[in-house]
Amino acid sequence: MWTLYEKKSLLKTIRKIPADVLRHYELWKRIVEHEGPQGLRLVKGFYDEALKGNWDGYRSSRLTKQWRVIYSVDKKVFEVFVIDINPHDYRR
Repeated sequence: MWTLYEKKSLLKTIRKIPADVLRHYELWKRIVEHEGPQGLRLVKGFYDEALKGNWDGYRSSRLTKQWRVIYSVDKKVFEVFVIDINPHDYRR
């Protein structure tokens, strides 16, 4: 069993995201808590990848085509830290 922590400022973001994104995030959390981040590979829609550059050391999972959850993992103590949920900017 994994422990999932959410950044305090994330609560404000969660109130603003669309309902379908929130449902996907709740499913994402259940998978991570029971299976760990490797459990996300079993679900086709949660494309999970390591980030580069300024976000090196963090991971990103797709909640919908546009929305992502950004998190980090401490495998030694089975902890996941959710940093942000945001819409992906395709203009870059």
